[in-house]
Amino acid sequence: MTVPGRRSSTFSRLLRHGFTDPSGAERLLDVPELSALRGDPVLLDALGATADPDLALRGLVRLVEAQAETERQTLTTTLLSAKPFRDRLLGVLGASEALADHLARHPRDWESLVTYEAVDLHPGVAEFERGLSEAVDPVSLRVAYRRCLLAIAARDVCGTADLAQTAAELADLATATLRAALAIARTAAPADAAMCRLAVIAMGKCGGHELNYVSDVDVIFVGEPAEGADEAKAIQAATRLASHMMRICSETTVEGTIWPVDANLRPEGRNGPLVRTLSSHLAYYQRWAKTWEFQALLKARAVAGDPELGAQYIDAVSPLVWQAAERENFVPDVQKMRRRVVDNIPAAQVDRELKLGPGGLRDVEFAVQLLQLVHGRSDATLHSGTTLDALAALAAGGYVGRADASQLDEAYRFLRVMEHRIQLYRLRRTHLVPEDEADLRRLGRSLGLRTDPVAELNKEWKRHAAVVRRLHEKLFYRPLLDAVAQLAPGEIRLSPKAAGQRLEALGYADPAAALRHLEALASGVSRKAAIQRTLLPVLLGWFADSADPDAGLLGFRKVSDALGKTPWYLRLLRDEGAAAENLARVLSAGRLAPDLLLRAPEAVAILGDPGGLKPRGRDHLEQEVLAAVGRADGAEQAVAAARGVRRRELFRTAAADLIGSYGTEDSPREPDPGALVDRVGEAVTDLNAATIAGALRAAVRAEWGERLPTRFAVIGMGRFGGHELGYGSDADVLFVHEPREGVDEQEAARAANRVVTEMRRLLQLPTADPPLLIDADLRPEGKNGPLVRSLKSYEAYYRRWSLVWESQALLRAAPMAGDLELADRFIELVDPLRYPAEGLGEEAVREIRRLKARMESERLPRGADPTLHAKLGRGGLSDVEWTVQLLQMRHGWAEPGLRTTRTREALAAAHAAGLIPTEEAQTLDEAWVLATRVRNAVMLVRGRPGDTFPSDPRELAAVARYLGYEPGHVGEMVDDYRRITRRARAVVEELFYGS
Repeated sequence: MTVPGRRSSTFSRLLRHGFTDPSGAERLLDVPELSALRGDPVLLDALGATADPDLALRGLVRLVEAQAETERQTLTTTLLSAKPFRDRLLGVLGASEALADHLARHPRDWESLVTYEAVDLHPGVAEFERGLSEAVDPVSLRVAYRRCLLAIAARDVCGTADLAQTAAELADLATATLRAALAIARTAAPADAAMCRLAVIAMGKCGGHELNYVSDVDVIFVGEPAEGADEAKAIQAATRLASHMMRICSETTVEGTIWPVDANLRPEGRNGPLVRTLSSHLAYYQRWAKTWEFQALLKARAVAGDPELGAQYIDAVSPLVWQAAERENFVPDVQKMRRRVVDNIPAAQVDRELKLGPGGLRDVEFAVQLLQLVHGRSDATLHSGTTLDALAALAAGGYVGRADASQLDEAYRFLRVMEHRIQLYRLRRTHLVPEDEADLRRLGRSLGLRTDPVAELNKEWKRHAAVVRRLHEKLFYRPLLDAVAQLAPGEIRLSPKAAGQRLEALGYADPAAALRHLEALASGVSRKAAIQRTLLPVLLGWFADSADPDAGLLGFRKVSDALGKTPWYLRLLRDEGAAAENLARVLSAGRLAPDLLLRAPEAVAILGDPGGLKPRGRDHLEQEVLAAVGRADGAEQAVAAARGVRRRELFRTAAADLIGSYGTEDSPREPDPGALVDRVGEAVTDLNAATIAGALRAAVRAEWGERLPTRFAVIGMGRFGGHELGYGSDADVLFVHEPREGVDEQEAARAANRVVTEMRRLLQLPTADPPLLIDADLRPEGKNGPLVRSLKSYEAYYRRWSLVWESQALLRAAPMAGDLELADRFIELVDPLRYPAEGLGEEAVREIRRLKARMESERLPRGADPTLHAKLGRGGLSDVEWTVQLLQMRHGWAEPGLRTTRTREALAAAHAAGLIPTEEAQTLDEAWVLATRVRNAVMLVRGRPGDTFPSDPRELAAVARYLGYEPGHVGEMVDDYRRITRRARAVVEELFYGS
């Protein structure tokens, strides 16, 4: 007997054998039905070898209890005497609660695990058909199906069959099941069966001969009339047979279900007819099918019904699959398809997703299938529907590096076995790794991880997922480098033709030039070339993700040529995670940012600095510019230094804007386009103000030293004063001066004019840096008036002659450079003009409306589409700004919030004051932000300013990408622009014109 307080020796043995509930196990071992087994030490060893010894023992007790008296001894005797049977039965019971339930309901089915002939080790369709041959209805079919599944699971968990063999057996069992279900349906409707020929084509994992334990079985049905039958009636008969066959497999009965049969991969999906003739299938594929449908047809395999018709279907569609890469929309389709589809996975589940999550099974399958489509048109060895076979063929042909293929093969097998064991437990369709500790323990043990199953499982899973994440993109690009590199003897490389095909499929318009760039970057044995070979596979993927991969690769070659000998450049890209992707995004998004970078390539360091993309403030920039001016010899050198700072800051701003618009792996896309617009406007305004301050200091120092005879200030106007500058905007300004005490007014005016002339000259000197154009046309009397006026002259003019348009222009006036006290007094002078007491009179309102109407009719360029002109078009910048400015002039005297030079701030203040309803305010704001972003996009993409969408398709696609549209959605972008601005124009008609 056991001494009280001490555990029995059996308890300790059970713990050692992996039981988590030894007390419960002791009780189960004491049940009378196990009396014949209780003392046998072999039983405990066998239970301890299972994935879940507690589960295996519970299943065994249920099975023994379910036996008739005469059968019980046979079972226990066989269990003790036949080790292969013991391992298989207990292995299944310890891995699958669902199959234990089946055995408890059908206690004689254990006998299917006893035989151990050679044919039982790896059965095919014929053996499974024999196993299902007695099924005459859905219930008996389910019982026979589970009996066959028992044997497959036994071979799987005991290691007799590996992953590929198990997946193939499951597909063969599905084939036999579809044939049995079709036979039951034909028996139930002999008239329908006689009227038609029906072929069942397996798709997906069943077609690819790599099925899971529980998965939808994807099919396509092809029908033809029997000889002498009417085609329409025959197709109706075939549809009834197909529908009945699907129900036989899918419906839930007292024996549960087998698996859903899914026919949604057929032409037109669930909206198309369930059964079509062969000619109807071909007509659809030749005219309407999309790239993903040809990708799906990679796995098509005739499995049931009329074998001749099935073979005809495969023979007919197969050439279409391998011509898919030559179709017009293949490249944009590939770009869309290559993006991970994780949006529909609940956020809480992404990290547990084996199939669709990052580094999941879909990544491997997708990459392999895409490479098959690209290269299978010229290499028939790649025509396999099975992922692992196709991967091996890609490696053998040099389309994938052998080391990469080997690692992916290992990772894919591990992840698929995980998926199998998760599904096997309850025979439920799931791809989620469980969270429960007991489930994870059973899963880990089922994979042979016995020391610390949960920790080891998580470690191995994460390791293999990381391999997939790292390699699935490189799979496309590394062989392109091998094609131009020095390879070890015996290594197989892509042929130039195959490399060109792949680059074309990835969106490169000039594959030959791309290969030359790769050769220049990556060939040779230097350390630099070795680092480039490590970087380029990933960079090529990021370039391919853009609207202009060729420009991205060319830009990268130029930057690398310029910086290749500096020790920090390649190290920065290799070691700073974000730097390489940031550079790829910037180089492939348009011309402006690469042009700015190539003028001073060392600015690439900005992209690796965690705070490098944050704009520098006005004070910081002005301090840096004035210090550079102070160190320079002469005015031209001083302003060259100031313009160099401006160029660097323009690059910083453009890079931050592009990365915020595109998003990267580390930094998601900025969800608020208004925030992007505000950041660009503020940053460009600050750097232009600092540059003008530097030019002013340089011009003064060159002739007068530290002190000009007159006090001098620069007032920002237009978008400059509104802090809303774009990349291509001029700086609208007014110049104001005030003679110092004792200085003659004429002498002061001459000095001020010379300063302005010199500033404009210096800022427009032809250099490598972009010029800063100063526009003073908003001054009193416009182009006919003096460039510079004294404060007194402004006061006299505005008191006597000021027109309403000048008061409106002054709404944007803000100090920018020079004597700030003088600038503040100028602002005090103009405040009563721009915010008139008691608001604008009706005559002034009518005058502003007349001016706006005239501008609309006269200033829009000839031939421009008024619905797409961002500045002067319907619902564009001018419409929104004039509407807001009219509200400011009418109500600014009473509403302090309206006294701002910024359009969006003034619009928000008008809404807060109740002057404009919420919906109308949002409509105007959305249109203004969108029009501003279009102008910024055009400058970023083309490298020169513009107010309309580009006509070049690649440039237009780049604008769309910047605005957040996926490839192939340019038309949607233009439609959205017209819709948003049309709604804004309706608000303008109401608020501005009062109609």
